[in-house]
Amino acid sequence: MHLFDVVVVGAGAAGLFCAGLAGQSGLKVLLLDHSEKVAEKIRISGGGRCNFTNRDSSAANFLSDNPNFCRSALSRYTPRQFTELLQRHGVAFHEKHKGQLFCDRSAQDIIDVLLAECAAGQVTRWQPCSVKSIVWTPDTPTAGSGHYEIDSDRGLVQTRAVVIASGGLSIPKIGASDFGYRIARQFGVRVVEPRPALVPLTFGGEAWAPYAQLAGLSLPVRIEVGERKNKVAFQEDLLFTHRGLSGPAVLQISSYWQAGRPIRINLAPDCNLQEALTRAKTSSRKLITNELASQLPSRLADCWVQQDHRAGHNWQRPVNEASDKALAALAERLSSWEITPSGTEGYAKAEVTAGGVDTRDLSSQTLESKQPGLYFIGEVVDVTGWLGGYNFQWAWSSAHACAQGLAATLRPDLSNRH
Repeated sequence: MHLFDVVVVGAGAAGLFCAGLAGQSGLKVLLLDHSEKVAEKIRISGGGRCNFTNRDSSAANFLSDNPNFCRSALSRYTPRQFTELLQRHGVAFHEKHKGQLFCDRSAQDIIDVLLAECAAGQVTRWQPCSVKSIVWTPDTPTAGSGHYEIDSDRGLVQTRAVVIASGGLSIPKIGASDFGYRIARQFGVRVVEPRPALVPLTFGGEAWAPYAQLAGLSLPVRIEVGERKNKVAFQEDLLFTHRGLSGPAVLQISSYWQAGRPIRINLAPDCNLQEALTRAKTSSRKLITNELASQLPSRLADCWVQQDHRAGHNWQRPVNEASDKALAALAERLSSWEITPSGTEGYAKAEVTAGGVDTRDLSSQTLESKQPGLYFIGEVVDVTGWLGGYNFQWAWSSAHACAQGLAATLRPDLSNRH
């Protein structure tokens, strides 16, 4: 029987950071993961340079069924604190766009920092090592304390606390699984139905065929879902694909999109199309399609004109021959293109998983669940960040909160260690 104060399951961003911090507080920590490779999701993120946080991170950049839950952890471990850690380790980084911080060299720098932090905490790491079962034994029938017995590939482990940092269902090819949700349900902890997030949207059937020819085309747009008070909008780049829409704008809105509901896209957010076309009418004899091409990518303008021609509109005529009403209608449709996705590209292409362990069953201070000694951190929890480094910040912040909670609870017991 192997004895540890804490067992952390999952050697990704949250698990590595939590294990290192807990070890440095004086706890005896075991970190295990079923995958051979450590922190593979960090390694492939950000084009291999890891968008490891966002300078502007706040609770407003996260969605959850319980949106205020993340405030505590995020306020107690900030992007500034993580960047200071990287600076102490000599990692160079830069800001790329809207507060997004990337490594100058490689995502491996982040992994090396986390492994160094684990080494400083004398963390024992078992990889690959799968967990077969986790059993809780209370000290007495009515006690709120006890210990866990973990049956692993490398033998039985006894511990006072278990931290689940096993991630969500996104990117199964690098080992994603539903392990965390199964453990939650085993111990009566509720789970908000998981779904793919930060994921491309697909559009099926004949309706999408004309737009498939635009695959590879990218342009800045404003994209939104919802109505009135529930409206959510982003202004980012959109990318046409053979199967639908992608790019930062679509990935952002996908986390808020609900099946069967439309999305609305302003294809020319930086100009007033109606004013531009009306102004052109007084001074130009160009074809309407050519005037559009001065405000939109020409491939998109041509595709749009072809679509409208099938619907009975003729934009292959001089702009000065069009009525104000017709130009206004054209501008309105381009400024508020409403289209309903048929689905998403699923977990294979999703950057993260929305939903997860219900925060109503977790402490916002420590991430401990209502099951004594069982903690959940990182992506497995129902806290999902925007695109742009926010999900890594949640990993660092939730791991830090958990490590502090573990130290406060378990360090008084160190004198009683077996």
